[in-house]
Amino acid sequence: MICFIVNGVAGNGRGHKVWKHVERLLLEKQIDYYVVFTEGPKHATNIARELAKQKNANVVIAIGGDGTLHEIANGLAGSEIPLGSIPAGSGNDFARGLQIPKQSEQALEKALSGQKRKIDIAHINHEVFINVAGIGFDAQVAKVTNQAKYKKWLNRLGLGAFCYVFSFFKVLFRYQPTEVRLVIDEREHTFTDVWLVAVANTPFYGGGMIICPQAQYDDGLLHLCIVHGISRWKLVTLLPRVFFGTHIYDDAVTILTGRRIKIMSSTPLTAHGDGEILGEPPLELAIKQEGLYIM
Repeated sequence: MICFIVNGVAGNGRGHKVWKHVERLLLEKQIDYYVVFTEGPKHATNIARELAKQKNANVVIAIGGDGTLHEIANGLAGSEIPLGSIPAGSGNDFARGLQIPKQSEQALEKALSGQKRKIDIAHINHEVFINVAGIGFDAQVAKVTNQAKYKKWLNRLGLGAFCYVFSFFKVLFRYQPTEVRLVIDEREHTFTDVWLVAVANTPFYGGGMIICPQAQYDDGLLHLCIVHGISRWKLVTLLPRVFFGTHIYDDAVTILTGRRIKIMSSTPLTAHGDGEILGEPPLELAIKQEGLYIM
């Protein structure tokens, strides 16, 4: 059985529009399917977990954004059921990282007839994330973005990827950098005046920002980007470079890799995984190789 999990409100209603288009394609192709619409936070996780428990789906295809995929991955991780994606969110960074087409028809074809394979996933305090987790400035920006009214209007204009940029400037002048201690595979690192620590399984987050250009979903490693010892003005000038991945050559950026990571901070900081707010340090993160099947 093919199961679709649809977040109709993703992308300010784009999820519903994409589903209607996909539904017509399924009828034209005479493909049997089952569909469930999410009704609130964590609902997609519960649906996916039940499907994995009952083992009554051949593939689960998500129609939504990275938040929807984050939830479904938490339900399917460790099972034999592969996850397919038809992008319908604001950023769609998971689709970008796995080269899933933006066009619904092509994405559907790939989800139905593509190759089943395993990818790495990661855990942050026992919750799965598939793209990027982070603490500090970027997590606060993610939090503001999720709550912002302008997110709805930018999505309507097809400019959802700019939500992060708008929120960046909203947070910029109030945020205070702090000291962060990292333990990476038993090696300790301390950084002062830290703006953010991003931990990546794939290169992209924030609607196309290439935060860790070398990150790959099948290399068995987590890639860290630490931005520290930089003024607000310098942070602003660094932002455009993140869309090209060239920020990593700046002296204010440190890139590290590891399999198991502990993050501690001298002051309370917001943490996120795939843009979903998950709490505060201390945090423990670990890579889980081949932890999720995808199409």
